[in-house]
Parts: sequence; C-alpha cells; structure tokens
Amino acid sequence: MKYMLIIYGNQESWDLFGPELFAEIIRDTDALNAELAASGELVGAFGLADQVQARTVRVRDDVPAVTDGPYLEAKEYLASVTIVDCDGLERALDIAARTPAARYGQVEVWPILHETGDEM
Repeated sequence: MKYMLIIYGNQESWDLFGPELFAEIIRDTDALNAELAASGELVGAFGLADQVQARTVRVRDDVPAVTDGPYLEAKEYLASVTIVDCDGLERALDIAARTPAARYGQVEVWPILHETGDEM
C-alpha cells in the first residue's frame, strides 16, 4: 500500500537549526531515502519550493484566476512529501518515525487511496 509522508516547515524554523544541524538533517534524510530506495519502498521524495514561488489557481464562471500563494493562516507550509509503497500502516509509521524531520517537528502519514498515471 502507498502512503504519503508530509513534512511542514518554514524558513524561520529552519534558520533556527543553524547550517550544521540543517546539513545533518539533509544527510540523514538522504541516507534514509537511499535505504528505502534499496528496499524498493521509496516511490519518490520531493522537497517543495518556498511558498513565495507557489501559485493558486481558481476558476470562476469558466475564467481562471492565478494568484500568488498560498496565503495560509498558519506559519508553516507544505515543505516536502515522500511517497512510500510498503506492507501497511505500521511500516509507514515506522518509516515516518525514522524521518529526521520527526525529531524536530512532525510527519503526517496519509494512505493513498488510488493513483492515476501509466494506467490511463
């Protein structure tokens, strides 16, 4: 079963880590991703651009409107997602607990119910 591991963050919180700790978190994350790739459980891991580079699209009366965004009420925003394909929820939770970001914040685990892509 596939699961999406979601990490939230913001530049302010990452700046508090300092460059050495931030580099350690990235190294540990890369090592975990390499381990998951070797086991065949890693579907993909993606860091997202800063929120100032994001855009929001809304269509009203068949007219698309593109705005800067997202404009979130929260201080944190979606920072990265990792997709794993593993034996079940317990294994996905184990992987999330081993994710370096879990040491300093939280990692959400969401089951993926279906997918589209090659089968289309």
